[in-house]
Amino acid sequence: MQAGQHGLVGRAIGSICRLVLWLSTTVIFGILVANTILRYATGSSLKWANEIPELLFPWLVMAGVVLAALQNAHIATTFLMDALPAKTRRVLTGAAWLIVAALYATLSWATFQMLEIVHDEKSPILQIPGSITYACVMGGMLMLAVLAIQSAYESWRMPASEEKKMTPQTPAAHW
Repeated sequence: MQAGQHGLVGRAIGSICRLVLWLSTTVIFGILVANTILRYATGSSLKWANEIPELLFPWLVMAGVVLAALQNAHIATTFLMDALPAKTRRVLTGAAWLIVAALYATLSWATFQMLEIVHDEKSPILQIPGSITYACVMGGMLMLAVLAIQSAYESWRMPASEEKKMTPQTPAAHW
C-alpha cells in the first residue's frame, strides 16, 4: 500500500500520532530549556525535570514508529516479492500483512497483561505509575495492527486491472 492510501482510519491514526509527537516534543523541550536556564541562572534545578522527559520519550518514539509505518518509511527488502507475478505478490502481500497484524496484536495483548504488574512501579518524585509508558507501547502496537489489517484488505481488494499494472516497487540504488 502506498503512503496516504489508508483512508479515514489512517488519517485518524496519523493525526493522533502527530499530536502525540508534537506535544511530547514540545513538553520535553520546554522542561529541558527551563531546567537549563534555572540551573545557570540560580544554580538550582527542578527536581522532577528528568522524570517527565523519561516518561514522554517512549510516547514520542512510538508515535514516530507508527507514522513511519503509515507512510511506508521503514526499510524493506522487496527484491524477492518483486520477482513474483503480480497476482502471487498480491496474495502473499495480504497474507504477510495478516501475519504482521497478528504479531502486533499479540504484542498488544502481552503488554495489556503486564499493565497491572508495572502499575505498581512509580517514578521516584512524581509517583507516576510505570503503566503509563507501557500503555503507549500497547496503543502503538494496536495502531500498527489496525494499519496492517487495512493493508491486507487493500492488497486483496485490488481490482484485476490494477493488478496487471503492478510494477516492482524497489527503488534504484543511489550511489
